[in-house]
Amino acid sequence: MGAVGSFALYLREIFRHMFRGPFRGREILQQLEIIGNESAPIILLTGFFTGAVFGLQIGGIFLIFRAESLMGGATAIALATELAPLVAAFLLIGRVGAAMTAEISTMVVQEQVLALEAMGVHPIHYLVVPRVVASMVMMPLLCGIFMAVGVFGALLIGLFLYDVDQGVFFERVTTMVVGHDIVAGLRKMLVFSFFISAICCRRGLSASGGAKGVGLATTTAVVTSLLMVLCIDFLISYFQIRWIS
Repeated sequence: MGAVGSFALYLREIFRHMFRGPFRGREILQQLEIIGNESAPIILLTGFFTGAVFGLQIGGIFLIFRAESLMGGATAIALATELAPLVAAFLLIGRVGAAMTAEISTMVVQEQVLALEAMGVHPIHYLVVPRVVASMVMMPLLCGIFMAVGVFGALLIGLFLYDVDQGVFFERVTTMVVGHDIVAGLRKMLVFSFFISAICCRRGLSASGGAKGVGLATTTAVVTSLLMVLCIDFLISYFQIRWIS
């Protein structure tokens, strides 16, 4: 319970400093570039193959019932509501979250954070808030890209392996997928992005013990973030289903 209370106080500090000046525009833009631009290639590649593999598997099932035309809509729904936010979150934890923890924990063990505090700069305001804000902006955008590229991957599988007409494919997608499905997936990713960045930054700030401490903090941050994302995903999905029913 002490750890939960400490983390709650930490989250309160993030929200408090998020709306206090000075505005760290340069740091936020730098993090936007790191999170967004540098993560785009792996998101594009993984999104394409995730959609292609899911389309391949589900197309084989629909082929038994002569319902191959439904693979586009089924793939799009799966990507929008579950696959895109979850897989993209896992990728970004490994690439962005680990980098955040390693960078901040290195600053801690080299006593750069103590130097910031000596100059009157709050570490949460200078180090954590820009990363949290940038994550909440860029990670949902990357999730949206993942969805679109995944549908394109499924389209290619449908066209070349299952002889699904392109017009029928997109007609099923637009019929079966509604705006609420896409918003639900992006909303999930928005929540994921906040907790991923907050957890990874906190683990970095609590690092100690030199190079070994940096490695331990990074490993702990990745594992904790993965478990947190899975728990939050279950809770959001559960309450969404309860709300609909």
